[in-house]
Amino acid sequence: MGKKKVKIQTGTLIKNKPKVKLRKKKAGSFPIQGRAYVTSSFNNTLINLTDNKGNTLLWGSTGTVGFKGTRKATPFAASTAALKVAEQAFGDGMREIQVFVKGPGVGRESAIRALKSAGLSIISIADVTPIPHNGCRPKKRRRV
Repeated sequence: MGKKKVKIQTGTLIKNKPKVKLRKKKAGSFPIQGRAYVTSSFNNTLINLTDNKGNTLLWGSTGTVGFKGTRKATPFAASTAALKVAEQAFGDGMREIQVFVKGPGVGRESAIRALKSAGLSIISIADVTPIPHNGCRPKKRRRV
């Protein structure tokens, strides 16, 4: 009985790699009016721009701008993230936004100021932070 030789192919080079086609946005597909949801926690600030139906168009956070660690929780980081998202939205054609703020973080006010300074006109500001109406049942009393 003879031994069979097994040919193993280790690495193949693809010379004609298919190119990825990028779709261009249709002109006028970006709405003029939208909503900005600013979620500010103790560690991060998230900015989400949607149309009036709630479909996400643009988003950003203090981490995507380049801040790491405790610097993500600063008002400056929140304003930088909001400014980047707002400038992109303004360039695409958005002009008016409704702002919905959520959370206890320090980046709430600075994010709203950055949205305004980028050229977007703010129609309304609403605080949608969830507040417990009686909350959860407390723990049992500690025994001594």
